[in-house]
Amino acid sequence: MKRPILIHPDPRLKKVCDPVNDLTDELRVLADDMLETMYDAPGIGLAAPQVGVLSRLIVVDCIKEEGEEPRPLVMFNPEIVASSDEKNVYEEGCLSIPDQFAEVTRPKAVDVSWIDRDGKFQKETFDGLWATCVQHEIDHLNGKLFIDYLGAMKRQMITRRMVKLKREKARV
Repeated sequence: MKRPILIHPDPRLKKVCDPVNDLTDELRVLADDMLETMYDAPGIGLAAPQVGVLSRLIVVDCIKEEGEEPRPLVMFNPEIVASSDEKNVYEEGCLSIPDQFAEVTRPKAVDVSWIDRDGKFQKETFDGLWATCVQHEIDHLNGKLFIDYLGAMKRQMITRRMVKLKREKARV
């Protein structure tokens, strides 16, 4: 089931999320719903707070090539355990900040550990776009948005646009 995506500014997007202590069927349904919502948007990542749930859960799939097999990842309690010194710059966007993009510098590669939807511990090294995406989504779990990496002027300008967008949507 597709879920509505919260639009910035929303106080839930700035909250630190609670760890998942018990992997329930309800959380697995949430993960499936989040994947459906992400693919429909379309996006390459989505964090639980973006659909109003303050739990440490993200979904990602950075496969974008036509004809390539999708690789949906469901990550409960994802944690970056190591980061490369080498940096990458990507133009990032966010489903909670529609149609706004900015260059963000992050580590080029990260080692991430998490619990998968079957309750199994996983660990993997992500590089390039995958690394950027995973870091962006984990930031959401810590109440941080990609615009928090920008200067105050640019961040305020984007926030004003989102306030205006929310006002326009409320009128419809």
